[in-house]
Amino acid sequence: MNWIILIIAGLFEVAFATCLGKAKESTGNEMYLWYTGFLISLTISMGLLIKATQTLPIGTAYAVWTGIGAVGTVLVGILVFKDPANFWRLFFITTLIGSIIGLKSLSH
Repeated sequence: MNWIILIIAGLFEVAFATCLGKAKESTGNEMYLWYTGFLISLTISMGLLIKATQTLPIGTAYAVWTGIGAVGTVLVGILVFKDPANFWRLFFITTLIGSIIGLKSLSH
C-alpha cells in the first residue's frame, strides 16, 4: 500500500511542477490560482511522502519520489509546454525509469 501512496505522492510532485510552469505563463488572478495549485499539490505530495516513508526505506522512497517527479515533469514539459523531445532526452528519461524500477525491486 505504501508503494501506491509513494506513486501518488510522485504524481502530485508532477502537479506542483506543472503549476509552476503554468504560473510562469500566466498573469493576474490566473497566476495566483496556479500558485495556489502549486501550494496544495506540494502539501499533498509532501504529506504522502511522509506517510510512505513510515514503512519504506527513506533513501529508496525519496529516490523513487523524485524520479517519478522528474520523469513526469519532463513528459509534461514535452506534451504541454512543447519542450524538445530529442533522442538523448528520451534516452536518459528511459534510463531513469529503469533506475526507479531497479530501486523498487531491490527494496524490502
